[in-house]
Order: sequence, then C-alpha cells, then structure tokens
Amino acid sequence: MTALFENDRHVRAIGGRYGLSSKEFTPGMVMAIFAEAAKAEPRRRFTIGIIDDVTNLSLEWDASVDIEPEGTVRAVFWGLGADGTVGANKNSIKIIGEDTENYAQGYFVYDSKKSGSVTVSHLRFGPHPIRSPYLIREASFVAVHQFNFLGRYPVLAAAEEGATVLINCPHKPEEVWQNLPASVQAEIVRKKLKLYVLDGYGVAKQMGMAGRVNTVMQTGFFALAGVLPRAEAIEAIKHAIEKTYGKRGEAVVKRNFAAVDASLEHLHEIAVPTGTMVSEQPPAVKAEAVEPWMHATLEMIAGRGDLLPVSALPLDGTFRTGTAAIEKRDIALEVPLWDADVCIQCGKCVLVCPHAVIRGKIYSDDLAKQAPAGFKSTPARLKEFKGQAFTLQVAAEDCTGCKLCVEVCPVKDKTEVKHKAINMQPFAPLRTQEAANWAYFEQLPGPDRDLLHYNHVKEVTLLEPLFEFSGACAGCGETPYVRLLSSLFGDRAHIANATGCSSIYGGNLPTTPWTVNAEGRGPAWANSLFEDNAEFGLGMRLALDKQEEYARELLHRVSGKVGDELVSALLNADQAEEAGINAQRARVKELKAKLGSPANTDEHDLLNLADHLVRRSVWIMGGDGWAYDIGFGGLDQVIASGRNVNILVLD
Repeated sequence: MTALFENDRHVRAIGGRYGLSSKEFTPGMVMAIFAEAAKAEPRRRFTIGIIDDVTNLSLEWDASVDIEPEGTVRAVFWGLGADGTVGANKNSIKIIGEDTENYAQGYFVYDSKKSGSVTVSHLRFGPHPIRSPYLIREASFVAVHQFNFLGRYPVLAAAEEGATVLINCPHKPEEVWQNLPASVQAEIVRKKLKLYVLDGYGVAKQMGMAGRVNTVMQTGFFALAGVLPRAEAIEAIKHAIEKTYGKRGEAVVKRNFAAVDASLEHLHEIAVPTGTMVSEQPPAVKAEAVEPWMHATLEMIAGRGDLLPVSALPLDGTFRTGTAAIEKRDIALEVPLWDADVCIQCGKCVLVCPHAVIRGKIYSDDLAKQAPAGFKSTPARLKEFKGQAFTLQVAAEDCTGCKLCVEVCPVKDKTEVKHKAINMQPFAPLRTQEAANWAYFEQLPGPDRDLLHYNHVKEVTLLEPLFEFSGACAGCGETPYVRLLSSLFGDRAHIANATGCSSIYGGNLPTTPWTVNAEGRGPAWANSLFEDNAEFGLGMRLALDKQEEYARELLHRVSGKVGDELVSALLNADQAEEAGINAQRARVKELKAKLGSPANTDEHDLLNLADHLVRRSVWIMGGDGWAYDIGFGGLDQVIASGRNVNILVLD
C-alpha cells in the first residue's frame, strides 16, 4: 500500500482486518467495506466483524443482508456435546445430499471440549448451489435438543418469523407451555413461531439408548422440515442407521429402528397462546456471582461472546481462576442423592468423582443443628472427630450424571439390595433443594488438615479440592487423579501442562476449574502449547530451587534484623508433612512482619522471595498416558493406579 501511494498518488488504497478472533465474514460486512471505499475520504485502516471501541477502527455493517437464493432451507440445531446431535446432522447432510437433488452444507460450532458443552449445527439445503461460507442468521427451522438451554442461551435468536421450532422436552404436551421460560414464550409469540415438542430422552431411554437423542431428534427434523417426503425420509434414516451402526450388531440397529418409529408417535404440536406465563429457567450464571470484572466471562458463558466490544476484554489478557464454579451447567438428567443412614463414610465416591461435585465434610455438630430443612448430616465416624457431624453433599447443578459414584459405592441397604449409600435420582425435582444444600455446605468450615492421615482414602477425601467442576467428559478417568493431587499439594503447586485433554478441561475460556482456597492460595498453571512439558516443568523446578537458594542466602545476611532463632527455624524446617509446611508458612509470615519496610536491597529481595522458603510442588502434566512419581513420600501409593493421566511430580 505504501508503494502505491509513493508511486501513484491517484491510486486509492485502503486496508483492513476481518475474521479477528474467528469472527464471521458475511455479505453485510463485504457491503460495508465497499461502502467505505466509495466514500470521498475513506479510512485507510479499518476492522470489520468486531466492535472496536478502543481504536475505533471498526466499520458498522447490516447483519440482515441476505443474498441466499430462494428455496434454501436453513436449519439450526442446539445440542450438548456427546448427545449425538452433531453426528446426526452429519448423517442428515449425507442423506439429503445423496438421496435428493438438493445441494447441502453444514457448519458445526463447538468448543474444544469433547462432551458436555454446547454445540450448534448450521445446515443449509436447497435446489441451487450454496455459496454461503458463514453461519445462519435467519433460520426456517430451529431444534433445541436440551430443554435446559431455554432461557440460558439465545437458542431462538436465529429463528425467522414463522419458523418451525422443535424442542426436546420432558414434559407432557399439555404442560409444555407453562414450563417454558417467560423470555422464550415471549419470543415464540412475537415471531409467530410454530412449536413442536418431542421427548427425546424419554424415547431413547424406552428403547435402551439412554442419553443418545440423535436418532430420535433427527426423525423429528425430517418429519417437520419437508426436505423429503416423510416416508422417504424414514427409509433414508434407517438406511443411514444400518451404515453407521451395522458393525455394532443387529441389536443396536433394531433399537435405533424402534426409536425412529417411536419418535413420530411422540411428536406433538403445541398451541401457542397469545400471552406469556410467569416462568423462568435459571440463568447461565447465578445473579449473585456477577461482579464488574467478570463481565466478559459471564457474556461468554451465556453464548454472547461475539458481541463483546474490545473494551470489555481485560487490558493485560488475564482472567480469574475458579470461574467453573459459577457456571452451573445443569446437564445431568439424574444426579446422586446421599442416604446418610446407609453410608459408612468411606470416601470412595468422593475419590472417584471426575468433576469434584461430591464432597465430604466434618464440622461442628452445632452447625448441623442450624442447617436449613432438607440438609442431611450424621455423626462423624472418625475417632479424631468424635462428637462432630459429617455430611456428604452433591453439587447437583455441576454434576454430569456419569454414575461412577454409585458404581464404586461398596455398601448396600440390607433391606433393599439395589439401594446403596448413594443413588441416582431425577435432577429436576431436586434442583432447588440441592442448590440450597450446596450453598450451606460450601460455607461450612472443613476439618483441620493437620489432624488428617493422608494415607487413608476416607480422610484424604475430606481435603478441599483446588480443581473442581471441569469441562472434562462425563466419567473422565484422568480428572479424579488431578483433583486428588490438587487437594494434597494444590496450594503450593506449579503446573507445566502439555497440550491435550488436560489443557482443554484445565485452561479453556471462558471458565477454568483451577481455583484457590480461603487463604487465596492455589495452583499456578501454564500450558506451553508444544509437547515439551517435561522441559517446561523442569525449568520451573530449577527456577523455584534457585529462588529458594537465594532466599536462604539472604536470610543469613539479614539475620541481625530478624533474629538468629527465626533464621535457624526457617532454614532447618522439616516440611515433609502438612503440619511442617503450615508451621513454615507461619514463620514466613513472621519474617515478613519483621522485615517491615525494607531498608536495603537484601531486605527488599528477601521480602519478595520469602514465600519460596515454603516447599513448592511442580507437576508435569499431559493429556493422557502414565502417572509418574519420583519419590515424594507416599505419593506413589496415592497415584500408583493412575494410568490414565500423565503427571510427573517434582516435589
């Protein structure tokens, strides 16, 4: 561009950036660029597709511009990772592209998490070539495969006036409207949408396919979209089922065939009233969690991240930790419920839980008596805590419903063999009560860490985890070990993470499961992007050791000010056990108080490095593989069976 201006002043050249942060590039944006170029004095530099209120270089564009040919069917599907929605839509594209004269196109929007996150499928079909390399903004068909998405995410934003909406709904047809959130009711009425419901999970469960609603909801789409005659569509779906599931055996194919047939029987049109009802789903984030610094995070959680202006992003690019705790995804159909009378307080369910949603806690019996109605407790069995209360509580809104806790529970009710100390129950009726129970449980003080024995499962599971509610797959085999390590060493851990599963569930915007304790201490996590986590972590270990070495050297230099007794205690502290580490932290606090306002460089440096006198733990983590321990006392026993996580602990 500079060369053009220098050699020919009659040439007008402008330049700009598009697709920033993977933003869309639509016909409306192209028109805005040409309109800018046609001005008498256009901007020489611009951005398009973002709201740039910092440099103010962004161009405004008309999002309603539509250049797609008549007859194009545009459909948007909202699903949950691993519920089969994306796979079913890929099959639909193949069916329509191969069995009709229509052209077909599909775009799939989802984050890097494998399951449990929101997926949005954008499908186009039509008699003319499709040249629209961007997402759908005006859809004639919208499917919502997860009922709890309603009111939490903008699921009907893309629905054009008069569009058909299909919802996977667990309620009876006559109860559907009153159970829709008021905001959804209002949008359906305003846009004159045609509403249909299908109990996808109910049909799938009835056919022995619990959790997999793909075949059921796909049938509903073909029955309503009109892309193929209904009979031909059903035949094509069954043919696709044979191709997809034939290798898994005839029984699997037959179950899917039965699900297709049952789907049509459970498909109902809902009469839309002219008014709205007072009903609302829980928001994507609890209102009490909203703070000014979290605005960008909350908007991303709610699915509105693309609408954030540049000014909403943190200036230094940093985001708070512990944000997974406010997400409350509500994705489980069933959640575990504790039976205090049967439980033996072994802690196995806590140990195996991949998302740290099951917690045990021992606390004062007086606090148990002050608990809200419905909150359960029982006398603690550990002899060190005789006379205190014990509660096993589930964060039901964070549960993924994997059922591992029930599988591992070793006790059964003597009067009813199938009944254990923890049992799966439908989530919807429990939501309000369990949310209140969890809120009370969270503010209860935990037991003194120094009194616990770390070689006993029932005691180590009473430790607070500093890794919680991750976006890992339901039933993940890695995260229980990560959670356990975070409980043992998390408040002094440095983590070198290679790219893989552990970087996806550990450091994925908009939320992170790594958190801090009441003292504000928690793991320091970093992902090196490349597969050099061993070198990355070794560098951390060497740096920490060097900082400790320098701090110890400085202690000798300032002994006159802080006292020989404190210096000797700091230098010779036994930190092999938790009690020793806590004692060292108390000494460091005393050291900082004595240093006060540093009078020279040595005192200033020591004040900055004093915390390095407390033993640090370095973890080298990968996405999968083996678990390694190089000698920290007892840890080999804790993670010896950890063949699903790659952790090398340099402690």
